[in-house]
Amino acid sequence: MAEFKYEIVERIAVLSESSKGWTKELNLISWNGREAKYDIREWSPDNEKMGKGVTLTDEEVSQLKKALAGRDI
Repeated sequence: MAEFKYEIVERIAVLSESSKGWTKELNLISWNGREAKYDIREWSPDNEKMGKGVTLTDEEVSQLKKALAGRDI
């Protein structure tokens, strides 16, 4: 498996925490030295392990924001 690098540029929010201490977070992350993107995924307490997640561009976050605006959540 190819090695990859990541840098958590900004921690935006912790969305939830499991009983084992893993947190679901919204962060800005730079993957392999590229421009940082919004990222939602679970992280171990030491941030050494991560679960599967979704990475979104600025435009995708904008579309998501529009889609959620006005919804009764």
